[in-house]
Amino acid sequence: MNIHWHKRAVAALQQVEAYVLDKFGEQTRQEFMDEVDQAVLALAKTPSMGKKDPLFAHRRQEYRSIVVRRLNKVVYYIKDDTIHIAAFWDTRREPQAQARQVK
Repeated sequence: MNIHWHKRAVAALQQVEAYVLDKFGEQTRQEFMDEVDQAVLALAKTPSMGKKDPLFAHRRQEYRSIVVRRLNKVVYYIKDDTIHIAAFWDTRREPQAQARQVK
C-alpha cells in the first residue's frame, strides 16, 4: 500500500524528532526515526494492524492507531490503496484536544 503523510503529521513528527535530538543526541534520534520508519513499513504490509481508535468513533471515516516507543501515536485511515497518516502525537498530552485537530 501507498503511504501519505498529512502536513500536520509531518510537522508533529519533525517537532518530536528535534526534541529527541536536542535532549538525547543523534544516536537516540536515529533510533527513534528508525522505529517510526519500521512502524510505517509494517502498516504498509498490514494496514489493519492498528486498533480502531475510540477517539474517532463518532466520525464517518474509520481511524486506527499504533503506538511507537510507548510515547507517540500514529493515527491513520485507509482510503482506496493508500494509508493516510493523519496525526502523530505525544500520548502524554490530552487526547481529546489532539483528536479535535485531526481533519
